Amino acid sequence: MSYVVDFTEVSTVGLESSPHAEALAGLRANEARYYRNKYDHTFTTEPAAEAKDTVDFVSRVLKEERDLVIGSPALEATAFEVDGIRMAYVFYESGLSINVMYTVADGGKRAVGFKLCDGMDVPEELSAFKFARQKSRLAGTIRGSYFVIKGEY
Repeated sequence: MSYVVDFTEVSTVGLESSPHAEALAGLRANEARYYRNKYDHTFTTEPAAEAKDTVDFVSRVLKEERDLVIGSPALEATAFEVDGIRMAYVFYESGLSINVMYTVADGGKRAVGFKLCDGMDVPEELSAFKFARQKSRLAGTIRGSYFVIKGEY
């Protein structure tokens, strides 16, 4: 069952099993607000079991680009296209959010972004990355990092 993410009334729907459910819900709401304001897009997620193709796609990009395997179970995912950019998001039980941004046009921006919710430790598999801090009204302190995608997907 899909869930339309509400960024005015932050809810932990679908994220309850995370030890950082409140902070992860704030992070998810922060993303929903961004896409609503910038692209007038309604951010809708599905349980990871129903969005297996999206979870598999993100896992494949991580594995092929940087030999990364995320140890935490995926809770929710979403995939959509806005303004010629394909986006895929996966929210993990650990409090991690990963997005793959893939511009459809040749030569466009293509990257994988990592965001850590407030209060979570950097997962061992991402310890090589440096994380910048960003304040969010909805999510508290978000730590983020990224890498550029070199392959074709």
